[in-house]
Amino acid sequence: MKYKLLLVFIGVLIANFAYAQNPPRSYVAYKTTGEINIDGKAEEASWKEAPNSEDFIDIEGEKAPTYQTNMKMVYDEENLYFYAKMEEPHIWGTLKQRDTVIFYNNDFEIFIDPDGDTHNYMEFEVNALNTVWDLFIVKPYREPAPIVDSWDIQGLKSAVHISGTLNDASDEDKFWSVEVAIPWDVLKEANSHNEIPEEEFWRINFSRVNWDFDLNDGTYSRKKAENGEYLPEYNWVWSPQGVINMHEPEHWGYVYFSSKNAGEHDEFEIPQDEKIKWKLYELYRKQKGYFNRNEKWASSLKEIQKGAIKLNGKTIQPKLENHLAGWNISVKSPFTGKQYIIREDGKILTSKNK
Repeated sequence: MKYKLLLVFIGVLIANFAYAQNPPRSYVAYKTTGEINIDGKAEEASWKEAPNSEDFIDIEGEKAPTYQTNMKMVYDEENLYFYAKMEEPHIWGTLKQRDTVIFYNNDFEIFIDPDGDTHNYMEFEVNALNTVWDLFIVKPYREPAPIVDSWDIQGLKSAVHISGTLNDASDEDKFWSVEVAIPWDVLKEANSHNEIPEEEFWRINFSRVNWDFDLNDGTYSRKKAENGEYLPEYNWVWSPQGVINMHEPEHWGYVYFSSKNAGEHDEFEIPQDEKIKWKLYELYRKQKGYFNRNEKWASSLKEIQKGAIKLNGKTIQPKLENHLAGWNISVKSPFTGKQYIIREDGKILTSKNK
């Protein structure tokens, strides 16, 4: 509970921060060409043909991590598959109970927002012992909402492979890798439709938490400073967040599900309408910041936004509407004609072309 309250507090603090300067990364996930055996090794032809992601980067997008991390994704009619390889000279883990706070060990984390509205998303964490923590998050921690910690991914399969020796400080290890299969039946529940997202994109991100460690009688533990407090963890991610907080789904990467098989080639470019949503989140933060300074919402966009908003040569003209429960900011896309609305709780709504 302390962990959750802390993240709520952090979410309030960062509400005034500007949108991450680094644009989200994108990845093309292809169909498998054969059966995938979940053993942590990713030796099947589909994995060998699947593209490797860019090297993970520090969560704020500025510093290079100490150790290299890469991920891959493929899918079939039943599951969405993930593979991550993490360079690590000291592989250790102590947590063995499911749904404990896994990131108190070194871990690998997956975040999935199927419909991209930043609400109702899934988090999965696993350590080197293959102990998992899966939870369903109704809203980002910056907005008060339930966290469904007892939620489990039905049909989940995961495995860890270790190139080295687990919990043995007498030698130097090479890497540990994680392989995960999540059934579409689970993932589709949080999507806008009940179909596999072929030739569509989802918002997804990955995080690797790494700790400096102490050794006590050959047992690993998180390292403490002289004052007895744990040293801060390292957060290495696929798509940089711009802030030390994974729970800002609008910063996550874009995964496009190609209809082609692994080994073929497809292209994906982030749509212009997604960049409109980025602008809406900038206004969302400015409106939150205005409230923190003035204890009331701005009644006009002129109070929080100076000048016109330009995007790819087009002028975007958002509208602010205050109401008894809060406010909405809406904008019509000059690219597709779709209407986008961001609510006071940060949820994005989308209407069809008019």
